[in-house]
Amino acid sequence: MTKVALLGAGLLGSAIGHRLLTVGCLLRVWNRDPSRCESLMSAGAQVVADPAEAAQGCATVISVLRDGPVTADVVARIGPLSGACVMPMGTMGISESVALAAQVQGQGGCYLEAPVLGSRPEALQGRLLVMAGGDEAVFARQLPLLRGLASEPRLMGAVGTGAAAKLALNQLIASLTHGYSLALRLVQASGLDVERFMEVLRPSALYAPTVDKKLTRMLDHHYADPNFSTSLLRKDLNLFLREASLAGVNAEALEGLADLLAQAEGTDLDAADYSALHELTAAERTSIS
Repeated sequence: MTKVALLGAGLLGSAIGHRLLTVGCLLRVWNRDPSRCESLMSAGAQVVADPAEAAQGCATVISVLRDGPVTADVVARIGPLSGACVMPMGTMGISESVALAAQVQGQGGCYLEAPVLGSRPEALQGRLLVMAGGDEAVFARQLPLLRGLASEPRLMGAVGTGAAAKLALNQLIASLTHGYSLALRLVQASGLDVERFMEVLRPSALYAPTVDKKLTRMLDHHYADPNFSTSLLRKDLNLFLREASLAGVNAEALEGLADLLAQAEGTDLDAADYSALHELTAAERTSIS
């Protein structure tokens, strides 16, 4: 049986862990807050006290942590990797991933970035979209494991290309949600029936499935039980802006959206589903649930 270490047991990390157990992996898991590991322990995972213990004897170390700096710090705590493959599945910057690859090599391991599109439901069902970046031979060795999490894992190219794909997609999540919120606000302000508007939008080239996924939440102001929070969306958009600047891309038009999302910081919107940015496009804040 494949032995896997999992570093990070948040919403997505926990779901990935459960999926790994479902497909028959032996799982050793570490999380800064051990209480977050209880469901995985009940499902058969071994919970350990530190990252080094988690990685011991495991050929693959998967991290699902908040950002690049946190990931680099936790991986450093492992010490010598003894040939293990470090595979971060959380979102990080292109430059951060390239730096982490060099760090992992210095610790005696190999590296494959493998950020994913999808959240808890897709992870539990093995339907994540995996965008790997790294050496083709390393990808080939990890492919059987990745196929337990995604039906068609893709190698995008060298280290950094997977991170670029993930940031680009998360930018689209932010932009699409914001654009739809603005459209919905104007439709409602005009007195146009929302469903009548949707009947025109759905068959058009402008439609994206996320529109219907978030419509009820926006209309009902209900943003509880998130799979991806407003806080994380803001973090990823700011990361996109930083990487765009490093790449010489003019992303000034997104800075207004970043400023808008900054208004959620320290409020009840921050831990809510990211579609709660709809509340930020209103003239006055509405109480949410």
